[in-house]
Amino acid sequence: MAVEPETKLRDWSPSDVWRGLNKPVFIPAVIIIIAGLIFATWWGAEYGGEGFEELNNTVVETIGWWYVIITAVFVGFAFWAGLSKVGNIRLGRDDEKPEFALGSWFTMLFAAGMGIGLVFWGVAEPLWHFVAPPEATGDATSEGMATQSDMIGSAFGATAFHWGLHAWAIYVVVGLGLAYMTFRRGRPLSVRWLLEPIFGRRLIESWVGHLIDIVAITGTVFGVVTSLGFGTQQIAAGLGFMGWVEDGSDQFLLTMVVVVVMGIATISVITGVNKGLKWLSNTNMIAAACLALFVLAAGPTLFLLQSFVANIGEYIQIFPQMLFESSMDYAGSGGEGVTEDGGLLGSFSVDWTVYYWGWWMSWAPFVGMFIARISRGRTIREFVLGVLLAPTMVGLLWFSIFGGTGLWFQITEGTMVSYDDEGAAEIGTEESLFLMLEQLPIASIASVIAILIVTLFFITSGDSASLVTDVLSYGGRTETPKLTRTFWTVLIAITAIVLLSAAPDPEASMTVLQMSAIMAAAPLSIVYALAVIAMLRLLLFEGRTSSKYVRVRHHATKAAMVKAAREAAGAENGTAVQRNLLSLLNKQATSLRTLFGGASATLAGLPARSSERKLAEGVANDDLVLAIQDVPGQATTVNTETGVLGWNRELGYRDPLPDTEFDSEEYAQSYEGWESESEEFFDETVATGTIETVEPNTKPKDENSS
Repeated sequence: MAVEPETKLRDWSPSDVWRGLNKPVFIPAVIIIIAGLIFATWWGAEYGGEGFEELNNTVVETIGWWYVIITAVFVGFAFWAGLSKVGNIRLGRDDEKPEFALGSWFTMLFAAGMGIGLVFWGVAEPLWHFVAPPEATGDATSEGMATQSDMIGSAFGATAFHWGLHAWAIYVVVGLGLAYMTFRRGRPLSVRWLLEPIFGRRLIESWVGHLIDIVAITGTVFGVVTSLGFGTQQIAAGLGFMGWVEDGSDQFLLTMVVVVVMGIATISVITGVNKGLKWLSNTNMIAAACLALFVLAAGPTLFLLQSFVANIGEYIQIFPQMLFESSMDYAGSGGEGVTEDGGLLGSFSVDWTVYYWGWWMSWAPFVGMFIARISRGRTIREFVLGVLLAPTMVGLLWFSIFGGTGLWFQITEGTMVSYDDEGAAEIGTEESLFLMLEQLPIASIASVIAILIVTLFFITSGDSASLVTDVLSYGGRTETPKLTRTFWTVLIAITAIVLLSAAPDPEASMTVLQMSAIMAAAPLSIVYALAVIAMLRLLLFEGRTSSKYVRVRHHATKAAMVKAAREAAGAENGTAVQRNLLSLLNKQATSLRTLFGGASATLAGLPARSSERKLAEGVANDDLVLAIQDVPGQATTVNTETGVLGWNRELGYRDPLPDTEFDSEEYAQSYEGWESESEEFFDETVATGTIETVEPNTKPKDENSS
């Protein structure tokens, strides 16, 4: 059935909320999230931190190969969509302009890419890859990597691989699919509609669609909670580093951080201060940029600038080496790395790559919906290249500044990494940012700013995540009641608290957070794989059936015609050249009229006289612009009487989406809705053959007036 127009739901009315909720999605999603929390609590009490580590390794080793393959496919799909003919398709009407200016759009993409994760891992991850590099880049103790320069390059290359094109290609799949289906084809802004070309509208509006949205909600919640958990640990570590609390890893402190920060996010939801929250987000971006500029200026500036350029090359070099690796070991460690407590890890792919691919996939409904909503009016090529390249470069710059400064102080002063009696490396992941800032001037002020940045990212992420899950809970409704948004904010906070406390120590808590993202991404990865197939069908269809506009000139360029006239006259200027030029124009028009006259009445109407064309004044020209559409060979027909070619529309390209209309605002504002309304108007006008006229100085009669 058609989607009903949105009716306003009162913010705090339980009856309105219950009536508007998509209950087959909302209720199961909440049950699954609560069941996951109960399982995590029971598993932690039964098996402890080692149990989570073993479970995490089992999960990753089971599905890691699939994550590696599918993310590589996403990268290939993203570049195909951006660089092929389908890149010309506009996300909206053909004549629609982008909703946001290019500069503002890039800024918002940076906001999507700049989050708690970059702040949390900005210093720590390059340090970890420095002391325990992947096998693909060599061994820090071998002759193959004897210099510190090689070790630094390896660390940055592996870091860039995890934060570069793969992450944003996943977001392209979701974001491009949502933007195309909503702005081009008029579907509601919900993940389920990505798979309509595969399952059809009837199943998408029934249990299949409900299942897809359930998967998207649970994946979003656990993916966001992973980031919020990291942010909580870093805020607490910063408070401990500043001496404001006694123990930065205390469980009660972690709980209070979540309660306070998510309480602020809940207040922003209740008060509806959307403009204030937007201002807060922009301010946070400025603060993050200022902190980066401070570190760049106060740190080893020349080294950092050189590293940024070199890191681009390292990323390009390591990209093909690690593209299909799902079981890569640590270099020279026999397949085992080092943990924060001096213990041993599994393979490099298990500990890093597969975890990141799962994290990005669980985040994709959140980030994908955001970048879709800000990208209306852009072409697919602009969307893909902007989303892929701009945030990737920002990430490289961020890691070059923060990670490069951390590595510099480790190499020159040995302050960032400590070693136990057995020589095992120990890196305080949560504290590494503050330890690096301690080496710079005004360390206390910089550390306070860093804590503030993480806190603001925490607030905005929690608020935005509650909005995305709420939109999915209402089947794509863009305006949702504050009651359910508050519910999702509270549930996300509870989920973060439970997962942080499920493990007996902070190190094990990080494993729990990582595992939750990886497991939540498993069903989402299947949805994304099917979404790629669906988008391929849709984009190939539109690419083949969309008109290609060509300009048909009935004369050569002005310069070429003058050259021919001069050659015939044997002079550069003069009346002879002018006569030759006019003669050439008339003769060419006559020959083209003869050529096209029998084929097309439009082409036969080419004027012959230059006075008719007014070419000299440049007022107008009569060049033809034709719309050309590809037609498959099997659809062509030959008229048995005239021999003229024709075509059978039913044998042509078939639209993967049925020719159905939606009674919704999204459909009315989309390209498909506009095209359908225009074609209906055209057909009615041609069928009646009459034109309603309005007398001058009079107004059309109001149908509702008596």
